[in-house]
Amino acid sequence: MILPITIYGHPVLRKVAKDIDKDYPELQKFMDDMWQTMYFADGVGLAAPQVGRSIRMFVLDCSSFAEDEPELEGFKKMFINAKITERTGEEWSMSEGCLSIPGINEDVVRPETIKIEYYDENWEFHEEEYSGYAARVIQHEYDHLDGIMFTDHCAPLKKRLLKGKLTGISKGIFKAKYRFTLAK
Repeated sequence: MILPITIYGHPVLRKVAKDIDKDYPELQKFMDDMWQTMYFADGVGLAAPQVGRSIRMFVLDCSSFAEDEPELEGFKKMFINAKITERTGEEWSMSEGCLSIPGINEDVVRPETIKIEYYDENWEFHEEEYSGYAARVIQHEYDHLDGIMFTDHCAPLKKRLLKGKLTGISKGIFKAKYRFTLAK
């Protein structure tokens, strides 16, 4: 089932999400719904808070970056109870967007490399290191688990310039091809 995307201004996007266990109600269905929703909305990643659930889970498919980074061909992963344990390397800037903030893209500076621990969809534990686009997308989705939006990383002047647009988005003034949920 394709779930509605939670839009900027909704309180669930600012909560620190909770870990879950493998007995989480209807977990397999929710994982399937996350994948369907992400692909329907043309996303590269999607975190559970973006569909209204404050749990530590996100999905991503970085295959679209394979032209620049061939190792990302078929790179499709589910991250449950993820914890970034280290951020290293040179910081680099790249334009980011977000399904929860439609119509806005801004440059965000992030470290080049991360180490992360997580469980996959089969509850197998992983400790892995990622660099480049994969590290960037993981950090973006991981931020959602801590109530952080990509616009929070913008410089103070840029944040002031975005304030009006973000207020409009929180009131439903945007275009999106997917269903969405606004704050009440």
